[in-house]
Amino acid sequence: MAVKKKFPYKAAFVACNGGCRATSGEHGCKDGCIGCKACVSKCKFGAISLNEYGVAEVDEEKCIGCGACVKVCPQKVIHIHECANWMVVKCSNKSKGQEAKKQCQVSCIGCGICQKTCTAEAIKVTDNCALINEDLCLSCGMCVVKCPRHAIYDLRGIIN
Repeated sequence: MAVKKKFPYKAAFVACNGGCRATSGEHGCKDGCIGCKACVSKCKFGAISLNEYGVAEVDEEKCIGCGACVKVCPQKVIHIHECANWMVVKCSNKSKGQEAKKQCQVSCIGCGICQKTCTAEAIKVTDNCALINEDLCLSCGMCVVKCPRHAIYDLRGIIN
């Protein structure tokens, strides 16, 4: 059941796109969603499910942004974001470039192209991963277009 919301609203999103297929071990991503279903169990609104890659996915129509999933996520990859800002980094990998490429086919490698492209100065690369400051982001989508690894998404699906 969809919850009636007043725009802009807050909702959860998972900063992992599943490109690593939630692998672990020596060559796997240590920072992505592990598909433990803790968030699925905790959500009272049925807003979270696991996708075909075993990665948590949030249905914004059902999510009220309560943050319960954020608190139970052992990997800390679920965040609450302002839904007026459509651009998100769907990666939490902290590994450096070449190592990140080995771990996930669509991980952020911290190259900084998005940071250089952003005219609003809303993107900073920290710990080898891009972060978007939603207070500064204009949702222009240039970061999505320029990201060579497709780690930045337009949640509306317009630019992807």
